[in-house]
This record gives sequence, structure tokens and C-alpha cells, in this order.
Amino acid sequence: MSTIVMKFGGSSLADPEKIRAAARRAIAAKRKGNKVAMVVSAMGDTTDHLETLAFATAQQPHKREWDQLMATGEQVTIALTAMALHDMGENAISFTAAQIGMVTDDVHTKARLKRINARRILSELDAGKIVIIAGFQGVTEAGDVTTLGRGGSNVTLVAIAAAIGADVCENYTDVDGVYTADPRIVPNARKLDTVSYDEMLELASLGANVLHNRAVEFAKKYDVPIHVRSSLNNRKGTMIVAENPAMENIVVRGAALKEKLARITLKNVPDKPGVAASLFHGLAKAGIVVDDIVQTLDENKKATVSFTIEMRDMPDAETVCKGLIASSLKGADLSHVADLAKISVVGVGMRVHTGVAERMFGALAEAKVNIQNITTSEIKISCIIDSADGKTALRIVHDAFNLGGRPAAAGKATKKTPKAGK
Repeated sequence: MSTIVMKFGGSSLADPEKIRAAARRAIAAKRKGNKVAMVVSAMGDTTDHLETLAFATAQQPHKREWDQLMATGEQVTIALTAMALHDMGENAISFTAAQIGMVTDDVHTKARLKRINARRILSELDAGKIVIIAGFQGVTEAGDVTTLGRGGSNVTLVAIAAAIGADVCENYTDVDGVYTADPRIVPNARKLDTVSYDEMLELASLGANVLHNRAVEFAKKYDVPIHVRSSLNNRKGTMIVAENPAMENIVVRGAALKEKLARITLKNVPDKPGVAASLFHGLAKAGIVVDDIVQTLDENKKATVSFTIEMRDMPDAETVCKGLIASSLKGADLSHVADLAKISVVGVGMRVHTGVAERMFGALAEAKVNIQNITTSEIKISCIIDSADGKTALRIVHDAFNLGGRPAAAGKATKKTPKAGK
């Protein structure tokens, strides 16, 4: 007997018939002798509707109350899914995050999981029930409702799978798996059979919306395979698994676009120890995730610090910066640029092949796409560009590495260090 955790996104639960279809999948898996748990998102566009409602009611919604509101979508879905299962003759039970002790920190709208009390889930599975769990939400030590950020239901999926020792977790979406790029933007994007945890972690953090990067972190840490597949058919999707040596034969696995970014710049910053620490401590305390960071020094030994964040975090980030300017960074100048995007390529093969950066930058230059900033890791290269160029750049880079066909090597294999290989 295997234990399976199945997660269904909002598009797969958009109406009662789709909820019943998800229920039928769970029943089919259980009748094959498996123990089955389900993680569900809010129905269809419910979360978007709630967000619109919040901003129609308050100019700047309070974050605690935001979480109270947003978590209601999943509570509706778990109850409806359990009702569908009961109606089909299957014993089931639904749980909110609070009911199963899914405890998070107290950073509202972007909470991180601390622990899960799996005893009640395991007890109900042992009793032969299908267990339905609300994704996207948690609860603080004090009992306040939190949410895990957009895509947080994927975090719930993998966390539950790890907590109960599941054999596999299945992420059902409205696409067939993980593609070389977003097929809605790149028509010739190709479905991948397998992706390594590290590649998926980079793709997820760089804008691929199939999985949340924290979900992939959990999966890698606890070695939980993730099967990303369509809720509309029974075809095999994409398996996200541990890396194997053969994966390095493909230099670039996929390309991603991250939109709605902003860059904040602080000029005339004192060049002394502790300045950067205080700045990014303040941002972290405010729950702001910083993306790329660039620091330069001028001839007067004054530093310029720039960093990119999501546009929705810009007001809070500017508040933090203004507070520092008023106290420890007197004389510093603050500015921002909105409507930026990040285009990236990812592949474990970059560790041992040359020419990746040359091909990427050359393709963007030929298309007259200006690169504002470049960052790398050993398996990815990213460029900050104007948002208006984002979708075009994604298609250009995707074609430059022939990702729609058979991926080609970017250059000769080498034993150089990762950065030299780019």
C-alpha cells in the first residue's frame, strides 16, 4: 500500500463538476489500495476576487486581516470536496490548517511553515478515509491565520507529503507538466519528462508558476518526488526528482520570465561595515524578499546600493529605506524604477559546458533588448530588462537554445569552474 498526496489547483476546481472530477481521481487512487490525502486550492478565480474585494474596501489592507480573508477560499473548497466524496459513497474528512496543527511563523501574507502535527491525518488515513486539507494557509503559535503567499498550496502539498511519509505527491494543474518555458507565451515550448530539484528550484524562483520554490525546497530536503500532471487527462506529466549524471548532457533545461519587478536604489551611502547589514535586516524584518543586489563604489568612497523586489513590496521597502535615511544613512538619496522583468535560463549542464552566456547575450543584443543587470549561479543566468521586452525576450532566448526542439550543447564540455563555464 502506497500513500499518495494529490494537490488540485484553482483551475482544476473551478466549478462543482471539476470538484467532482478531482474527487473521482482520489477515489480511483484509493480503490487501487492506496491511502490518499488531497490538498486543494480555492476555486477558480476566488483568490483574485477576494483580493479585488479587499482593495475595494481598504486602500492598504491590514496584513493580518488580509490573511483572514484569503484563507476563506480554501475552506469553501475542502468542504465541497468532502461533500462530493461522501456523495459518491466514499468516506472523507476535511481539515483547515489550524485543525491539523500546521504552524507557521507570524509573517502575514508570506508565512513559512515551522511544523505539522501529522497524527490526526495519519489516524484518519488509517481509518480508511480520504483526507482533504486546505492549501495555502497556516496558523501562528498564537492561533492567528496566516497564508503562505501565492503558490502556497504547493508548499502545503510537499510539506504534508513529507510529514506523513508519502511515497509520491501529485500536483494536478491545467497543463501537462513542466515546460521549457511558459507555453502561453512561447507557443513551441516543450514538455519535459524530468527536471532535477535544483533546476526546478531555480525555475520556480525565476518566474515559472508551476511550483512554488519553497515547495521544491521541501521536496529536495525530504527526497519527495513530485509528479506535475494535468487534471484533464491521465497522461504522464513531469517528474521532479534528484539529479542524475545524465542531466548534465542538456546544457539549458528551460527558460523563465519573472514580471512585475521594481528596482530600488540608494546613492551616497556611507562605505563602512554594517550599512548593508542594517539595510537588509530592515527589509527582512518587513517580510520583503530581495532578488538581485548590486553595490558599487564611486571616487568619493560613497556606495550605491541597488536591489530588485516585487512591485507590490515597493511601498514597504521604501518605508524601510526612508527610516534608515532619517537615522543612520543621512544624506543618502532614494529612487526607484518600476515595470522591470527578469529573463533567465537554467540547466545543470552549465556546470560543465561553455558558451551559455555568449549565446544568451548575443540573442538579446540582436533583438535590441537592453540588459540592465546580470546575475548568475552555477546553473542559471538571469538578466534584468524592461517589462515591455519581457515576453519577446523569453521567446528569443528559448529559440536561441533550441528548447522547442532537441536541446543543443552551448559549447564544449569543460572541467572549468562554474562561472568560467558560462
